[in-house]
Amino acid sequence: MENYKIILFLCNWGPHAAYQGLQDNGYQIPSEIKMVSIPCTGRISKAILFKAFEMGADGVAIVGCCSGACRYGSGTDTAENNTIDTRSILELLGMGQERMRLATFLPDESTALKDFLADFCQQIKMLGKSPVSPVQPTSQDMPPETVQQVLTRHDAYSCQDCGKCTASCPLALSGKSYSPRTLVNSIIQGNGNREQIYKDLQACLTCGICFERCPSDVNFPEFVRDMRGVLFQADGMESGRQPHGGFFQSLMRTMTSPALKTSRWDWLPDDIRLDDQSPILFFGGCAPYFDVFFRRHQKVQTRDIIADSLRLLNFFDVQPRLLPSERCCGHDLLWSGDRVNFMRLAKLNVEMIQDLGVKTVITACPECYQTLSTQYVLQGLSPAFTVTHLYDFLEKEIDKGAVNFKQLDRKITYQDACRLNRMENVRELPRKLVRRLSVKNFSEMKDAGQSALCCGNCAWTGCDAHSKALQVKRIRQAKETGSDLMVTSCPKCQIHLRCAMEDPFLGEELKMEMVDLTTLIAKTIYYD
Repeated sequence: MENYKIILFLCNWGPHAAYQGLQDNGYQIPSEIKMVSIPCTGRISKAILFKAFEMGADGVAIVGCCSGACRYGSGTDTAENNTIDTRSILELLGMGQERMRLATFLPDESTALKDFLADFCQQIKMLGKSPVSPVQPTSQDMPPETVQQVLTRHDAYSCQDCGKCTASCPLALSGKSYSPRTLVNSIIQGNGNREQIYKDLQACLTCGICFERCPSDVNFPEFVRDMRGVLFQADGMESGRQPHGGFFQSLMRTMTSPALKTSRWDWLPDDIRLDDQSPILFFGGCAPYFDVFFRRHQKVQTRDIIADSLRLLNFFDVQPRLLPSERCCGHDLLWSGDRVNFMRLAKLNVEMIQDLGVKTVITACPECYQTLSTQYVLQGLSPAFTVTHLYDFLEKEIDKGAVNFKQLDRKITYQDACRLNRMENVRELPRKLVRRLSVKNFSEMKDAGQSALCCGNCAWTGCDAHSKALQVKRIRQAKETGSDLMVTSCPKCQIHLRCAMEDPFLGEELKMEMVDLTTLIAKTIYYD
């Protein structure tokens, strides 16, 4: 007999009285249900709702007050929006949105609550057990690393304490009391404030500018990444310290379950031509999940990048195949310290891609590109396929001639993606493509290329007033060029910069239209 787990988030007000009435009358609450008492359904974020599924729940019910009866005013509406979004995420994951339901009850509606609980339990049993199988990391997965091993591997002892890293660090320049060399020295000495070290490791953007400026060639971003891994294995990384409650790390850990069969391609437009026997595979990335998560405030449309990438491949007579159950590449797990689950995800991806007989993987996402092409190998995997960034493919095809671009009456500037710009040293390629466009003007920002500023966040690790100040600075630099359109090459750049544009005090000053380079090319390219 299957042992089902159903989490019931129950509001302390009206519905709790109805629940108590059931118990007072001798009703036996189904054994599958584990009740969690909460102050208001509006307090239960998407991250908390989804965390239940990551931890193995087969179903989640959130039960609150009827509309208009919420003691906090907007709790019911907030819960409804969070439920809709979480159900959409479950649908993309192939788990089925029916595994989650929201219901509202008045204090005297015990019978209706009883019927709801019985019906939901029956529905979950009909759906069957969740395909998510949470596994606790053990030392057999990956032997714990020591601080000494990380210090030695990255030759951190060679730090000359010259200060070039701090003098070029975007966070330090934004006013944050933060110094890469101080962090390294505190760890080496072993007598630093553990809490402060933890905060500084989380704050680092891993943008790589300090590594480029370091005369001792200390790869500080990778040092930070591996130190995060040491802390993660030692005592975990509390989701409360991660932006958005750790939702995206939770999402990626969920994808390590082999039984999960995602449905993340159902939204694709009808004009896309695919070939399920092609030796070329397009790897889309997490944009569809971003669009769902942020659609209520930032109104991002990053999945358009995926559709336009496929249109461009079709334009050049390439009909790629897609990974039927594509998962995340694992970038954010690796860079936030969860290397054990990163490796589980990476091994699944490599196995699935190689089982298809794919020879070439093309992706438009800088983080997917850097992870699939470089990190998989560095972390000990041996993929039997090559990885190409879409820009490289486009430049080679466009360079053959016979194509042109429609005139665009816009002044544009370009925002570098850190993973392309520094980690892969793909600095000029997007600029070559930008210069091929027929636009009114292309102007570089004050800090561009080697000195380009990060968008303010990476791997959903650190986000505070200083990273927001960095975003504001970057948008102002874009506006100072006289441009009316910022061209980006990473979906996260759009998300983070749009976030700054929603500032209640500076919002109007910072408003600026953004478009991904892939989309701009797709909408203007044509055959001569």
